[in-house]
Order: sequence, then C-alpha cells, then structure tokens
Amino acid sequence: MFEQIMKWTLFQVVSENYANPITCFFHVLFKAAALAFYILFSLFVKSFVIIFVITVLLAALDFWVVKNVSGRILVGLRWWNEIDDEGNSVWKFECLDGESLARMNKKDSWLFWWTLYLTAAAWIVLGIFSLIRLEADYLLVVGVCLSLSIANIVGFTKCNKDAKKNIQAFAQNALASRVTSSLQSAFGVI
Repeated sequence: MFEQIMKWTLFQVVSENYANPITCFFHVLFKAAALAFYILFSLFVKSFVIIFVITVLLAALDFWVVKNVSGRILVGLRWWNEIDDEGNSVWKFECLDGESLARMNKKDSWLFWWTLYLTAAAWIVLGIFSLIRLEADYLLVVGVCLSLSIANIVGFTKCNKDAKKNIQAFAQNALASRVTSSLQSAFGVI
C-alpha cells in the first residue's frame, strides 16, 4: 500500500512539473542507456563487438526518438534532410505556429535542450578518455554516438532559428493587425 502511494505521489509530482512526462522519460532514457551501457560494459566486459553494437543501437534509438517524437512533442520542432533532383542536400524544417509554440511547456523545453547538449558533452569527454587510453576502437563507438548527437543538435538548432523567425513574423503580423483594427475603429472606418 505504501509503495503504491509513493509511486502515485512520484508520478503526480513529475506530471505536475512536465506537460509530457512519458515523452520526457523516453527522451532521457535512451541517452542515459547508451552512456551507461558504454561506460559500465567497457569497464567490466572486454567484448568490443557487443559494446559497439548495443551502444550504437541505443544511440540510434535515441536519435530517432529525439528527431521524430520528443522534438515534436516537447519543443514543437521537427527536421529532416533531403537530396533534391540536382543532388544537393536540402534541410527541411517543420514547426508549430507561433501561438502554439508560445504555449509549449517551459520545463519540457528546458529538459529537451539541456539533455541534447549534455549528452554530446558527455560523449566528447568519453572520447577524450578513449584518446588518453589509446583505445581507437572505443573511439569509433564514441564517434558514431557523438555524430548522431551532433546531427540532432544541428538540426534542431537550425529548426529553432527558423521557428524564431516564424514567431517574430507572427508577432509582427498580430501587432500590425491590432494597430490597423484600432485605427479603423478609432476613425470609424470599417
């Protein structure tokens, strides 16, 4: 009985702080799982193949979840890259409208951005340790995981800049609309 009350209380506290606690959980889960698996198994297990496959699989799951699920739900952003007919790489961005973006939960957004950057920083530190220990094979694992992390950082940063432009345009249009309607009502123009 006591355990059920504690679980309910913990869930209630988390759900009060975050608008999307399940999405936040999975946003952090795969990042933490990849880092924890890499660190713990490189200390205790010397099978590089197992460490490589499982760590990269967890990092790939994290990449997909962030890019396609948590980015859209937590910050209202989504990005992808396409190759056009001429063979050029074209970045595509998708974001909610300005009004919806303004209503996004600040704690969800904070968690999203901080974990995105801290995970990349953790992979950089682990890469430095691999260099110091002269373990080129483990540096390969870190390189793959870091590149997936940086790809999400670059994509969402570019998408966020595009979203900020949309918010500014939305605010300017709303302000212009209010000024115009106020002037029209003040001078009796309909």
